[in-house]
Amino acid sequence: MMSRRSFYIGFIYAMWGAITAAVAIPAGVYLLFPPNTRKDADWIDASDLSAVQPGVPTEVSFQHKRVDGWKITSEKATAWIVRPDEGKEVIAFAPQCTHLGCAYHWEAQDKAFVCPCHASEFSMTGVVLAGPAPRPLDRYAVKVEDGRIKIGSLEPHA
Repeated sequence: MMSRRSFYIGFIYAMWGAITAAVAIPAGVYLLFPPNTRKDADWIDASDLSAVQPGVPTEVSFQHKRVDGWKITSEKATAWIVRPDEGKEVIAFAPQCTHLGCAYHWEAQDKAFVCPCHASEFSMTGVVLAGPAPRPLDRYAVKVEDGRIKIGSLEPHA
């Protein structure tokens, strides 16, 4: 027969083990099974190909999913889309200047992207024309399927 003292000692050890397991199991799962931080590029439907006129850069808005640990946030993003000619070739630029990340805009009369903050200028193909910008504009991966423009991951220019 079990004494009262050995029952209490067994009960205390059992509770201690349960509390340890309640803390250790989630911590172990967190350390051993990290979230998938990098998945295959999800293609986002950004625009209709016919909505982008050849030779006229168009700013488009789209919903982008951002993964932060286990939290997935949907946020609005923009890109400048350019069709250099009548073909299906499409270029999509990130909306930030490569100098300090300011928002730039298209100046039709100059035929250039202009950053109003520090006077950087970029051609329709993203090449630096003037200003302190150290490199060309960053591009999104782009593909055209069934007349729709799909935007992938951002590919910073080297």
